[in-house]
Amino acid sequence: MTFTVVALLIAVAALGVPLFVVLGAGSLYAAHSSGLDPAVLVAEMMRLASSPNLMAIPLFTLAGVALSRGGAPERLLQVFNAGFGWMPGGLAIVALTACAFFTAFSGASGVTILALGGLLYPILLGENYSKNFSLGLLTSSGSLGLLFPPSLVILLYGIVAGVSIEQLFMAGLVPGLLLLAMLAVYSAVVSRHIGISPRPFSLPVLFSALRTSMWDLLLPVGIVVGLFGGYVTATEAASCSAAYALLLETVIHRRLGSISQFYEIFRETIVLVGSVLIILGIALGFTNLLIDAQIPMKILESLEQGVSSQLQFLLLLNLFLLVVGCMMDIFSATIVVVPLILPLAQRFGVDPVHLGIVFLANLEIGYLTPPVGINLFLASQRFKEPMLNLFRASLPFLLIMLIWLVLVTYLPYLSLWWK
Repeated sequence: MTFTVVALLIAVAALGVPLFVVLGAGSLYAAHSSGLDPAVLVAEMMRLASSPNLMAIPLFTLAGVALSRGGAPERLLQVFNAGFGWMPGGLAIVALTACAFFTAFSGASGVTILALGGLLYPILLGENYSKNFSLGLLTSSGSLGLLFPPSLVILLYGIVAGVSIEQLFMAGLVPGLLLLAMLAVYSAVVSRHIGISPRPFSLPVLFSALRTSMWDLLLPVGIVVGLFGGYVTATEAASCSAAYALLLETVIHRRLGSISQFYEIFRETIVLVGSVLIILGIALGFTNLLIDAQIPMKILESLEQGVSSQLQFLLLLNLFLLVVGCMMDIFSATIVVVPLILPLAQRFGVDPVHLGIVFLANLEIGYLTPPVGINLFLASQRFKEPMLNLFRASLPFLLIMLIWLVLVTYLPYLSLWWK
């Protein structure tokens, strides 16, 4: 593929043409230039369709959308507020926990900002938290749950990289909890500095909130026990989650029931899943062409000239992925970049599961970095604030996340503790 064609494709993508169109055009041109049959691209789509874990994506997405439409954000906010509101920085910790919990099910952090941001922002301001702190907290919280099961990006990474999804779920628990703890400590320090007193603890209020949200809280518990206990596969867990979420919102809470509500739920699910799958199918074919052209081997040869250790490779990998996170959304980056870095990581002895957590940690930070930081775009829309103001407000949280990234990268035990 000539430089002119690559520049043209980048320019077309910058104008807003859908990514799958750009990748498809590039793939067809590359196949034609190499004298290959374009059927190679279709063969990759067939391989994708035969993936045993593919069905987990739409089913987990359906569960997340049903919970969002059925009022789960409000119920979770009540129980976390009753359980953690008495701690120093309690309300900020409630916001972090609720957003992380909900993001794990909603899959895309934008849903979390739109669903919970409007609820939490006036409450934080009402408790005398500064505007900048509140905006930074909510903007950064939208991606905190991406390493917790049943995160959609973990499912996608597992399918693309051919890595056990159950192992990825296990590997993401400790790093995800560590980031949550680091941000909670920072929030507690800020709260104490500005003189915000914690709320008194009330056991009756906690029991009342637990009764209301008990069925919501049982869903992640069931997924973790089922997957890690070996009782169900990822696809079976997804099927049970979707059925459970629909039963929960229609029979127990009775928030859903009309045909129009179900239509909106399935429409939102189909749009989200369809956008991911069509990019996935096209990108896998394009990646296969890159591998046939030995692009990863050429990159490896150039790396070997200046990189002599795993430590150096991980440093360069983080720098590269942070740049990728600034330019691509997490779904596109997972589909396009992962197949290229996998053989390089294996050459330098990086465990593929550890690589997955490092990769997703970098891209999680990318949600807060311009020009394609989706959290910045959606928070700007939700809070009616300029993106630059939101980026400045998020800088303290971004710095903490970068420190966390160093720990996750160079302490593999945090991801591989279960081995």
